[in-house]
Amino acid sequence: MGGGERAASYGTDGEGRPAQEVMRAAGLVTASFLMVLGGVVVFDAVRLGIGWSTDGPKSGFFPFWLAVLLIAACAVIGVQAVSRADARPFVGRAQLGPVLKVLWPAVALVVITQWIGLYVSAALYTAVYMRWIGRHSWLAVLAVAVLFPLATFFIFEKWFLVPMPKGPLEAWLGQ
Repeated sequence: MGGGERAASYGTDGEGRPAQEVMRAAGLVTASFLMVLGGVVVFDAVRLGIGWSTDGPKSGFFPFWLAVLLIAACAVIGVQAVSRADARPFVGRAQLGPVLKVLWPAVALVVITQWIGLYVSAALYTAVYMRWIGRHSWLAVLAVAVLFPLATFFIFEKWFLVPMPKGPLEAWLGQ
């Protein structure tokens, strides 16, 4: 087992497939999806222009090269997934719980931002995350859940003059 080789599979995915097949499939699916996404970005970046103009790079220059790097990295991951036998499952049942515990509040933040605005949803997200995941005291939760969105509001809306998504509370306050 020296030289970067791994031991044979030690388990299955619950459907009778060896763990290395599950890991290989997950690597290939992920690499393929991200390569397609990179291809979409390359296509759109070329549409915007990837060259250099008199005042600097065109709009698609940086997205183009970032997408090319993404595609190259995914190609390497795909080759590794095909050529390497990996005995570890992509994610175990014990690992999936904490991942979902972080993922669902983040998804909820994105969804509710459309209706209640960024600042209120950020306050709710921060409060839920700090209390549920971090198990912080209610005083700390309230302080951060109020101060963080306020700081974000002043930084983006007042200093940088960048409007962020607002909801009914901000409209009621006249913002």
